[in-house]
Amino acid sequence: MNELLIVQNITKRFGGLQANNNISFVVNKGEIIGLIGPNGAGKTTLFNCIACFYNVDEGKIFFKGSDISQSTPQRNCQLGIGRTFQIVRVFKDMTVLENIMIGAFLRNKHPRDAKRKAMDIAAIFGFAHKLQLKASSLTIAEQKRLEVARAVATDPELLLLDETMAGLNVQEVKESVELVLKLKERGITLILVEHVMEGIMSIADRVIVLDDGEKIAEGSPRDVINNDKVIQAYFGDKYHAKRREFTTSIQ
Repeated sequence: MNELLIVQNITKRFGGLQANNNISFVVNKGEIIGLIGPNGAGKTTLFNCIACFYNVDEGKIFFKGSDISQSTPQRNCQLGIGRTFQIVRVFKDMTVLENIMIGAFLRNKHPRDAKRKAMDIAAIFGFAHKLQLKASSLTIAEQKRLEVARAVATDPELLLLDETMAGLNVQEVKESVELVLKLKERGITLILVEHVMEGIMSIADRVIVLDDGEKIAEGSPRDVINNDKVIQAYFGDKYHAKRREFTTSIQ
């Protein structure tokens, strides 16, 4: 069995607001899954449920065969689920090395071992010559990359990336795409929430589309761009222009 994550009919409510409604999908080991949809579709809520920042009201979530529906973020991280946040959360008064070491301490209790692990991760992420810089001195793109590096230092099997390409220029998006592919090569399974279509559509094995808290489509990037319901829900009157943009992004 290659199933790593099973999301089974989950629903999450906030008072009278139903943010996620009866959502189901499976993530297999080694996949890159794109999670897209218009603003307010419920993408980040779904991430928070998988990471157990929120516990679901209905349904089940299984990771490596274990029910994590009512787990905690700490336990999930120990089990092998890492994540980043839509708004960058780095420790700005700490150095690049110290930020990555925080993640490394999860599985390396001795500071010497955590430092060695952090330095190895820093080299992969292009921080080898910036280890002693304060995180506050980094560009936004670098801070996003640092947050991913800290998550990778926890040795996740599943990594949830929440809009890590948002606000980046064309070159930075290209670098981010290359980094995601490197992480896949390291055996990490990834779910990406993204609005940057030229980033996600070119590398995703499958795309899941949410609208108004519900899953409205799932399939290959090419399947999704040819789904009239998806394009209409996502782009409305910009239907034809965005279809061409999607098609270009996956060629």
